[in-house]
Amino acid sequence: MSNVNDQATPAPLATPLIAVVPDSAPVMHRALVDAVIGAGARVATPDEYHHADAMVWADPAGAAVFPTWIAQMPQVRWVQLPYAGIENFARYLDHDRVWTCGKGVYAEPVAEHVLALALAGFRNVHAYAKADHWGAKVGRNLLGARVTILGAGGITDSLLRLLAPFGCHTTVVRRQGSPVAGATRTIAAADLDDALPDTDLLVVAWALTAETRGRVNASTFGLLPDHAWMINVGRGGHIVTSDLVEALASGAIGGAALDVTDPEPLPNDHPLWSMPNCIITPHVGNTPDMGRPLLAARVGDNVRRFVADPANLGALIGLVDVHAGY
Repeated sequence: MSNVNDQATPAPLATPLIAVVPDSAPVMHRALVDAVIGAGARVATPDEYHHADAMVWADPAGAAVFPTWIAQMPQVRWVQLPYAGIENFARYLDHDRVWTCGKGVYAEPVAEHVLALALAGFRNVHAYAKADHWGAKVGRNLLGARVTILGAGGITDSLLRLLAPFGCHTTVVRRQGSPVAGATRTIAAADLDDALPDTDLLVVAWALTAETRGRVNASTFGLLPDHAWMINVGRGGHIVTSDLVEALASGAIGGAALDVTDPEPLPNDHPLWSMPNCIITPHVGNTPDMGRPLLAARVGDNVRRFVADPANLGALIGLVDVHAGY
């Protein structure tokens, strides 16, 4: 009779091999390498790319070279992308792998930026900051304002919490009208036009898809009250820029605050720069210094989940809906 101690013990699971590429953004690359190692996985060397189990993409601006890298990694089952907005990678999505992105990672700093822009616009801070004399007294309260938010992701969740002390009446617009916690009401995207006439502040926080590209246009501005402000922290492509210029010039809306533009960067001679009712920030709702530790923490969380149960890819955070493209 054999002793229980003589029985073979199961071999330990191999440590997942994760490629962190490319290294064209060195500071980001180093932060993500450290996150992968700290979470218990092994970072693949170039000689090991062919055997990598997963890929962490380390250069948000490097989408054009993505196919070259993924072609070297036929065994990759999971790809982690860096930003919540993945429109530059959408053409590469497939059903052969599980894809995750930065959904929710940057929600807190971006929501804070929305609040800052809203207060600046409503209280005329942008104009007063440039003034060289004691001017007219103008402004509106954010307190009790009617706020319509396009999108129901992490930015909206964070923004609803920040707006709660102001007693705003909040309407969240999403693909389907299922309720969003913290919102006064939630409506389907098809009903957006019905909400616009009762909107003091329109916040664009959508992911950019074929359905949302150009959705904010002359018709939108025509339905908004002439005092309404619009803030865009989604992507510039949501807005028809020429229509926005016309709306601002004609007074169809009160103003716009843009952290993203179309085109981006906005050319130096673009008319939006000289419009007194337009605030432009250079895509700083989440700066690299703000975002890098947040993304590294997300990657670390996902790698730990992958190490613990490589078969359960559905447990990863920030899963991309390949069909929807975000």
